[in-house]
Amino acid sequence: MQYRIFLSLFLAISFTQTLLAQPVEIYQSQDYRLRVVTLAKGLEYPWGLAFLPSGSMIVSELGGTLRLVSPKGVVSAPLKGVPDVYAQGQGGMLDVLPDRDFKNNYTIYFSYAEPGKGGGATAVARARLDLKNLQLTDVKVIFRAWPKSEGGRHFGSRLVLARDNTLFFTIGDRAQRERVQDFSINRGQVIRINRDGSIPQDNPFVGRAGYRPEVWSLGHRNPQGAALHPETGKLWIHEHGAQGGDEINVPEAGKNYGWPIISYGEYYSGKKIGVGTRKPGLEQPIYYWDPSIAPSGMAFYTGDRFAKWRGNLFIGALKSRLVVRLVLKGETIVAEERILAKLDERIRDVRQGPDGFLYLLTDSANGRILRVEPINP
Repeated sequence: MQYRIFLSLFLAISFTQTLLAQPVEIYQSQDYRLRVVTLAKGLEYPWGLAFLPSGSMIVSELGGTLRLVSPKGVVSAPLKGVPDVYAQGQGGMLDVLPDRDFKNNYTIYFSYAEPGKGGGATAVARARLDLKNLQLTDVKVIFRAWPKSEGGRHFGSRLVLARDNTLFFTIGDRAQRERVQDFSINRGQVIRINRDGSIPQDNPFVGRAGYRPEVWSLGHRNPQGAALHPETGKLWIHEHGAQGGDEINVPEAGKNYGWPIISYGEYYSGKKIGVGTRKPGLEQPIYYWDPSIAPSGMAFYTGDRFAKWRGNLFIGALKSRLVVRLVLKGETIVAEERILAKLDERIRDVRQGPDGFLYLLTDSANGRILRVEPINP
């Protein structure tokens, strides 16, 4: 019932922005001419984008807000009931994700940098979204990375629901690389918990001394992209390297991905990282970039609008200011195309919409939601 009246209620509320005209830009890719439509603008450093069953979107802004955006690009006022964030540097409101059963339970999950004694750390909360009153209710923090620390770097953080409805999310090393291989704390990890915050008993380190039971995989730097492979159901992530060495990994339970012992990059000073690129017992990425592109956001394309791109992986790039399209053969990446470079925007998130188009978030003080369409499908 709530969904049947949602659109009329949504339009009746005071909005911060209504777009009467949608600017359109044209670009060329290998397979398609692309029309890029500005669906919404005026967002302040938008970070995460997720679609609700109605076709509306929920968007996070780094400064500590969540907003709803209608399919026509109408942006709501900030949702009420959102917790305070540690708005330092890369910290703030991060990713957002609706529950698979959102139509019935109106539950969302969101990750953010949580303030507290000692500084800030990545936290994950669940809440009920009250669409009528544009607010969150029943907010409950279901995970807190430990320990908190000062500084505004490397919080992660992407959220993904696995096929078994456990919740994966990524946390960064908080720029404390010397602590990543200390497995008694949370630094540079993929975490797996149940939706209520409890620990799945088949997690790899449950009951193992010196390890945290919520950890799925270890030795990551700052993962800001995560998605499930549409065929295998495996989790894929990417993570920022230092100077060079951005990686794509398919993190397996209990495996160590090596940061900062191995890397394909180097420190910003030019100094070598660890022992080099390989060491027995540490996992290799399936793909890496050197020089860095600064990846953020990740989506496998499964729709019909871009039939030639079905099964491809799309990744936003902050430093390179473009979108990367990767062609896969199993778990091997066999080709790369860089698209939308002339757009010249830092791309923070990439999503496939329910309409089969690609949606992008641009990372700026006047951030936009862009819809990418083929002109000649």
